[in-house]
Amino acid sequence: MSMPGLLEAAQFRADRYSERHTLTIPNFVKERSAAMTTMTARLHPGDLVEVKSPEEILSTLDTEGTLDHLPFMLEMMEFCGRRFQVSKRVVKTCTSGTKAGTSMRVFRADDVVLLEGLRCSGADHDGCQKACMIFWREAWLRKIVNPAVPARVPAEGKEQLQSRLKTKRDSQAYFCQASEILNATEHMPRRERFTTCLSEIREGNFRVWEMVLTIGTWLVWRTRRILLGAYGRGTNMSTPVESLNLQAGEFVEVKPMEKITETLNKAAHNRGLFFSPDMRLLCGQRQRVEKKIEKIIVDGTGEMRKLHNTVFLEGSYCGCAHGAFGGCPRREYVYWREIWLRRVPNSR
Repeated sequence: MSMPGLLEAAQFRADRYSERHTLTIPNFVKERSAAMTTMTARLHPGDLVEVKSPEEILSTLDTEGTLDHLPFMLEMMEFCGRRFQVSKRVVKTCTSGTKAGTSMRVFRADDVVLLEGLRCSGADHDGCQKACMIFWREAWLRKIVNPAVPARVPAEGKEQLQSRLKTKRDSQAYFCQASEILNATEHMPRRERFTTCLSEIREGNFRVWEMVLTIGTWLVWRTRRILLGAYGRGTNMSTPVESLNLQAGEFVEVKPMEKITETLNKAAHNRGLFFSPDMRLLCGQRQRVEKKIEKIIVDGTGEMRKLHNTVFLEGSYCGCAHGAFGGCPRREYVYWREIWLRRVPNSR
């Protein structure tokens, strides 16, 4: 065969090989690629995101089941493949109940967000009832550009991810985002309080007037506390107890402030539980009991603490503005002692 003939035959075989071995990308893969940004996309309030697959999340975790010391918890697995809206970017966060007391802290990597309405059920932590807002690393989420493209997350890796995640540090201490919050964050110096407030505005967590109001609220209550002491403080050395045995769904009326003061000590606590100034706004109002609270995991320790005669009221969340400069995104439930409430007869 002549040289041109050999070259022509070789080209023919190469073309046939290329046809047989060319990778065909399914249309849905192309669509999903076009619908999502890269994993490094910086997220902001209002962004639509998809929680990545178990296999993808597993690849981000260390042997402890954490990413930069923040655990991916078993309670979070049910959200894999589902889509949610970012509610806030976590510029800073508070801690409470720790040995060091309440403090403001920041995540070192600045890559944590909250998703609208997602709280920990506590189901895999022996029924912890704290109902914390769940922290999400950006590496666990995928930003959605085109919501019309359906979510198609494979189930591969579910068992492997589940086996990596733990719920206890040892026989006495639990392991979760609340228990590890001191390890996953660092103390925020006081000199950075103003810069973080500016960051809250820049990231879209607050409008300017909202931040001004938040700081103003803190200044008012801080000044009052310095001059007059804790709001609502009582004179009890040992604070009283009352049990109403309230159940979810019942209606109660919050007692007048003067009656609540009779249950507090000089620090405005009743058996260690603080009556915060924002709680006064519900005095005299009728509220529905969301649930009875009997056990919660304490920030930074992993201790499961028992509570008695305490409930959550629907829609009653921590007003962090009074105690945290610039506020806090955690939006924890307010704990109500039953002695501060009055049952409304025939309310179920």
